[in-house]
Amino acid sequence: MHVLCCSSRRARARPLDSTLVACDIDMDPASNGIQEPFDLIRLSLSERVFVKLRGDRELTGVLHAYDGHMNLILSDVEETIMIVDQIEGAPEGHTAVNIAKRKMDMLFVRGDGVILVSPPSRT
Repeated sequence: MHVLCCSSRRARARPLDSTLVACDIDMDPASNGIQEPFDLIRLSLSERVFVKLRGDRELTGVLHAYDGHMNLILSDVEETIMIVDQIEGAPEGHTAVNIAKRKMDMLFVRGDGVILVSPPSRT
C-alpha cells in the first residue's frame, strides 16, 4: 500500500506494512522551521491556540510556555465545558447537552490532560 502525502513540496510515500504508511516530505527547514512536533508548538508561542482536554473541555488562549510533558501556560483563556445530562423520565440514551463557558486571566494546564493543541491558522 502506498499513499502520497499532499503538499506543495516534493513528497514520497514509503510502505511500512499493510496498514501503516509514513510519508517523507522534503522540506526546507529554513522556510518554516518545523522539523519535529514540538517545533509547531514553539512557533505558536505568544499566539492564540486551541487546546482540547480530557473530560469534554476546550480552551482557547495565548500560549506563553510549554514543556516536554505538554504542561502549558495560557493567558486570556476561555474554557468551554460540554455537560451531558440524562433527561429525567426520557428513554435511555436521550440526553441534553449544556455548554458552560468561563474566562480566566492566566491558567496552568497539566499536560496529561491535553489531547491536542492547534496552532493559529497560517495563511
